[in-house]
Amino acid sequence: MEYGLQLYSIRDITGENLEDALRQVAEIGYKFVEFAGFFGHTAGEVTEMLEKHGLRVSGTHSDWRDLVKDFDGTLAYHKAIGNRNFIVPGTDLWTRRTMDDFINHANELQPKLAAEGITFGFHNHSREFLTTEEGYIPFLELVEKTDLKLELDTYWAYAAGEDPVELMEKYKERIHFIHIKDGDAKGNGRPLGMGTAPVKAVYEKALELNFPMVVESETLDPSGIAEAKICFEYLKKLEEA
Repeated sequence: MEYGLQLYSIRDITGENLEDALRQVAEIGYKFVEFAGFFGHTAGEVTEMLEKHGLRVSGTHSDWRDLVKDFDGTLAYHKAIGNRNFIVPGTDLWTRRTMDDFINHANELQPKLAAEGITFGFHNHSREFLTTEEGYIPFLELVEKTDLKLELDTYWAYAAGEDPVELMEKYKERIHFIHIKDGDAKGNGRPLGMGTAPVKAVYEKALELNFPMVVESETLDPSGIAEAKICFEYLKKLEEA
Protein backbone atom coordinates (compact mmCIF):
# COMPACT_ATOMS: atom_id res chain seq x y z
CA MET A 1 0.00 0.00 0.00
CA GLU A 2 1.03 3.56 -0.66
CA TYR A 3 0.11 6.46 1.61
CA GLY A 4 0.33 10.20 1.39
CA LEU A 5 0.93 12.89 3.97
CA GLN A 6 -0.79 16.26 4.26
CA LEU A 7 2.19 18.52 4.87
CA TYR A 8 0.27 20.63 7.38
CA SER A 9 1.13 17.71 9.67
CA ILE A 10 4.76 18.85 9.65
CA ARG A 11 4.23 22.59 9.49
CA ASP A 12 6.83 22.96 12.23
CA ILE A 13 9.53 22.32 9.60
CA THR A 14 8.09 22.90 6.11
CA GLY A 15 8.38 26.67 6.28
CA GLU A 16 12.00 26.53 7.40
CA ASN A 17 13.28 23.90 4.98
CA LEU A 18 10.76 22.37 2.61
CA GLU A 19 13.25 20.10 0.91
CA ASP A 20 14.49 18.60 4.16
CA ALA A 21 10.89 18.12 5.23
CA LEU A 22 10.17 16.20 2.03
CA ARG A 23 13.32 14.14 2.55
CA GLN A 24 12.16 13.08 6.00
CA VAL A 25 8.67 12.28 4.75
CA ALA A 26 10.11 10.05 2.02
CA GLU A 27 12.42 8.32 4.48
CA ILE A 28 9.45 7.34 6.63
CA GLY A 29 7.92 5.64 3.59
CA TYR A 30 5.25 8.00 2.32
CA LYS A 31 4.94 8.00 -1.46
CA PHE A 32 2.94 11.16 -2.12
CA VAL A 33 2.28 14.47 -0.45
CA GLU A 34 -0.49 17.00 -0.27
CA PHE A 35 0.88 20.51 -0.06
CA ALA A 36 -0.29 23.18 2.37
CA GLY A 37 1.63 26.11 0.92
CA PHE A 38 4.83 26.45 -1.09
CA PHE A 39 6.69 28.95 1.10
CA GLY A 40 7.91 31.12 -1.74
CA HIS A 41 9.41 28.31 -3.82
CA THR A 42 9.07 28.34 -7.57
CA ALA A 43 7.30 25.52 -9.34
CA GLY A 44 10.65 24.37 -10.70
CA GLU A 45 12.15 24.19 -7.23
CA VAL A 46 9.21 22.21 -5.89
CA THR A 47 9.37 19.80 -8.81
CA GLU A 48 13.08 19.27 -8.28
CA MET A 49 12.55 18.52 -4.58
CA LEU A 50 9.82 16.00 -5.33
CA GLU A 51 11.90 14.23 -7.96
CA LYS A 52 14.99 14.18 -5.76
CA HIS A 53 13.15 12.40 -2.97
CA GLY A 54 10.96 10.12 -5.07
CA LEU A 55 7.68 11.75 -4.12
CA ARG A 56 4.70 12.82 -6.17
CA VAL A 57 2.07 15.41 -5.44
CA SER A 58 -1.44 14.05 -4.91
CA GLY A 59 -3.05 17.41 -4.37
CA THR A 60 -2.78 20.75 -2.66
CA HIS A 61 -4.72 22.62 -0.04
CA SER A 62 -4.94 25.99 -1.72
CA ASP A 63 -6.97 29.16 -1.53
CA TRP A 64 -9.68 29.25 -4.20
CA ARG A 65 -9.32 33.02 -4.29
CA ASP A 66 -5.94 32.53 -5.97
CA LEU A 67 -7.86 31.20 -8.96
CA VAL A 68 -10.16 34.20 -8.95
CA LYS A 69 -7.28 36.68 -8.74
CA ASP A 70 -4.96 34.98 -11.25
CA PHE A 71 -6.43 31.89 -12.85
CA ASP A 72 -3.77 31.50 -15.53
CA GLY A 73 -0.81 31.99 -13.22
CA THR A 74 -2.19 29.72 -10.52
CA LEU A 75 -3.07 27.07 -13.07
CA ALA A 76 0.41 27.21 -14.59
CA TYR A 77 2.07 26.73 -11.20
CA HIS A 78 -0.03 23.70 -10.33
CA LYS A 79 0.45 22.13 -13.73
CA ALA A 80 4.20 22.66 -13.50
CA ILE A 81 4.49 20.72 -10.22
CA GLY A 82 2.28 17.93 -11.54
CA ASN A 83 -0.72 18.71 -9.39
CA ARG A 84 -4.06 17.52 -10.72
CA ASN A 85 -6.16 18.12 -7.60
CA PHE A 86 -6.77 21.65 -6.36
CA ILE A 87 -8.47 21.24 -2.99
CA VAL A 88 -10.04 24.00 -0.93
CA PRO A 89 -9.09 23.31 2.70
CA GLY A 90 -12.05 25.24 4.06
CA THR A 91 -13.64 28.65 3.61
CA ASP A 92 -16.34 30.87 5.10
CA LEU A 93 -19.62 29.07 4.50
CA TRP A 94 -21.36 30.26 7.64
CA THR A 95 -23.80 32.79 6.20
CA ARG A 96 -26.13 32.48 3.26
CA ARG A 97 -24.26 35.26 1.51
CA THR A 98 -20.81 33.68 1.82
CA MET A 99 -22.21 30.21 1.11
CA ASP A 100 -23.83 31.35 -2.12
CA ASP A 101 -20.76 33.34 -3.10
CA PHE A 102 -18.56 30.27 -2.82
CA ILE A 103 -21.07 28.10 -4.68
CA ASN A 104 -21.16 30.62 -7.54
CA HIS A 105 -17.38 30.74 -7.76
CA ALA A 106 -17.07 26.95 -7.50
CA ASN A 107 -19.48 26.46 -10.35
CA GLU A 108 -17.49 28.88 -12.47
CA LEU A 109 -14.05 27.51 -11.57
CA GLN A 110 -14.77 23.77 -11.58
CA PRO A 111 -15.41 23.39 -15.33
CA LYS A 112 -12.52 25.72 -16.17
CA LEU A 113 -10.16 23.53 -14.12
CA ALA A 114 -11.69 20.34 -15.51
CA ALA A 115 -10.96 21.56 -19.03
CA GLU A 116 -7.30 21.74 -17.98
CA GLY A 117 -7.30 18.25 -16.44
CA ILE A 118 -7.50 19.41 -12.83
CA THR A 119 -10.21 18.47 -10.35
CA PHE A 120 -11.61 21.05 -7.97
CA GLY A 121 -12.20 19.61 -4.52
CA PHE A 122 -13.25 20.55 -1.01
CA HIS A 123 -11.92 19.36 2.34
CA ASN A 124 -14.28 19.43 5.30
CA HIS A 125 -13.85 20.12 8.97
CA SER A 126 -16.59 19.37 11.49
CA ARG A 127 -18.48 22.63 11.15
CA GLU A 128 -19.65 21.93 7.60
CA PHE A 129 -21.88 19.15 8.96
CA LEU A 130 -23.62 21.39 11.49
CA THR A 131 -26.73 23.47 10.84
CA THR A 132 -25.97 27.16 10.56
CA GLU A 133 -27.96 29.92 12.24
CA GLU A 134 -29.72 30.44 8.92
CA GLY A 135 -30.85 26.82 8.85
CA TYR A 136 -28.74 25.10 6.22
CA ILE A 137 -25.98 22.48 6.41
CA PRO A 138 -22.93 23.63 4.41
CA PHE A 139 -21.77 20.14 3.46
CA LEU A 140 -25.14 19.31 1.93
CA GLU A 141 -25.22 22.63 0.10
CA LEU A 142 -21.88 21.82 -1.52
CA VAL A 143 -22.95 18.31 -2.46
CA GLU A 144 -26.30 19.39 -3.90
CA LYS A 145 -25.35 22.64 -5.63
CA THR A 146 -21.84 22.03 -6.99
CA ASP A 147 -19.84 19.35 -8.79
CA LEU A 148 -16.92 19.69 -6.40
CA LYS A 149 -15.05 16.52 -5.59
CA LEU A 150 -14.94 15.68 -1.91
CA GLU A 151 -11.86 15.07 0.15
CA LEU A 152 -13.56 13.56 3.17
CA ASP A 153 -11.72 14.26 6.39
CA THR A 154 -12.95 11.20 8.22
CA TYR A 155 -11.89 12.43 11.64
CA TRP A 156 -13.66 15.77 11.41
CA ALA A 157 -16.79 13.99 10.19
CA TYR A 158 -16.57 11.75 13.25
CA ALA A 159 -16.05 14.76 15.54
CA ALA A 160 -19.23 16.27 14.06
CA GLY A 161 -21.19 13.18 15.10
CA GLU A 162 -21.26 11.59 11.66
CA ASP A 163 -20.29 8.03 10.74
CA PRO A 164 -17.37 8.46 8.33
CA VAL A 165 -17.73 4.94 6.94
CA GLU A 166 -21.36 5.59 6.06
CA LEU A 167 -20.37 8.87 4.42
CA MET A 168 -17.69 7.10 2.39
CA GLU A 169 -20.30 4.72 1.04
CA LYS A 170 -22.96 7.38 0.49
CA TYR A 171 -20.67 9.75 -1.39
CA LYS A 172 -18.35 7.22 -3.01
CA GLU A 173 -18.98 8.69 -6.47
CA ARG A 174 -17.90 12.16 -5.29
CA ILE A 175 -14.98 11.34 -3.01
CA HIS A 176 -11.54 11.37 -4.61
CA PHE A 177 -9.38 11.27 -1.45
CA ILE A 178 -9.84 10.74 2.23
CA HIS A 179 -7.93 12.12 5.16
CA ILE A 180 -7.31 9.19 7.46
CA LYS A 181 -6.97 10.69 10.87
CA ASP A 182 -7.62 10.10 14.56
CA GLY A 183 -8.63 11.97 17.68
CA ASP A 184 -11.38 12.13 20.29
CA ALA A 185 -15.03 13.03 19.87
CA LYS A 186 -14.44 16.55 21.23
CA GLY A 187 -12.24 17.70 18.37
CA ASN A 188 -8.83 16.96 19.84
CA GLY A 189 -6.68 15.34 17.16
CA ARG A 190 -4.24 12.52 17.86
CA PRO A 191 -1.91 10.35 15.76
CA LEU A 192 -3.46 7.26 14.20
CA GLY A 193 -4.29 4.58 16.73
CA MET A 194 -4.24 6.96 19.68
CA GLY A 195 -7.77 8.35 19.53
CA THR A 196 -11.34 7.06 19.45
CA ALA A 197 -12.20 7.63 15.78
CA PRO A 198 -13.04 4.45 13.80
CA VAL A 199 -9.71 4.44 11.97
CA LYS A 200 -9.58 0.70 11.29
CA ALA A 201 -13.07 0.68 9.80
CA VAL A 202 -12.22 3.75 7.71
CA TYR A 203 -9.05 2.06 6.49
CA GLU A 204 -10.94 -1.08 5.47
CA LYS A 205 -13.60 0.95 3.67
CA ALA A 206 -10.95 2.95 1.84
CA LEU A 207 -9.40 -0.28 0.61
CA GLU A 208 -12.81 -1.56 -0.50
CA LEU A 209 -13.56 1.63 -2.44
CA ASN A 210 -10.00 2.18 -3.64
CA PHE A 211 -9.75 5.65 -2.12
CA PRO A 212 -6.25 7.10 -1.83
CA MET A 213 -5.42 7.71 1.83
CA VAL A 214 -3.80 10.93 2.95
CA VAL A 215 -2.57 10.96 6.53
CA GLU A 216 -2.99 14.05 8.65
CA SER A 217 -1.92 14.47 12.27
CA GLU A 218 -1.99 18.00 13.56
CA THR A 219 -0.75 18.32 17.13
CA LEU A 220 3.05 18.43 16.63
CA ASP A 221 3.56 16.35 19.78
CA PRO A 222 6.48 16.06 20.17
CA SER A 223 6.95 17.03 16.50
CA GLY A 224 5.19 16.70 13.19
CA ILE A 225 7.64 14.14 11.86
CA ALA A 226 7.32 12.04 15.03
CA GLU A 227 3.55 11.96 14.58
CA ALA A 228 3.85 11.23 10.86
CA LYS A 229 6.05 8.24 11.69
CA ILE A 230 3.61 6.95 14.33
CA CYS A 231 0.80 7.17 11.78
CA PHE A 232 2.75 5.37 9.07
CA GLU A 233 3.74 2.57 11.42
CA TYR A 234 0.11 2.19 12.51
CA LEU A 235 -1.02 1.81 8.90
CA LYS A 236 1.63 -0.82 8.31
CA LYS A 237 0.27 -2.76 11.29
CA LEU A 238 -3.20 -2.60 9.79
CA GLU A 239 -1.78 -4.05 6.56
CA GLU A 240 -0.41 -7.00 8.51
CA ALA A 241 -3.56 -7.62 10.54
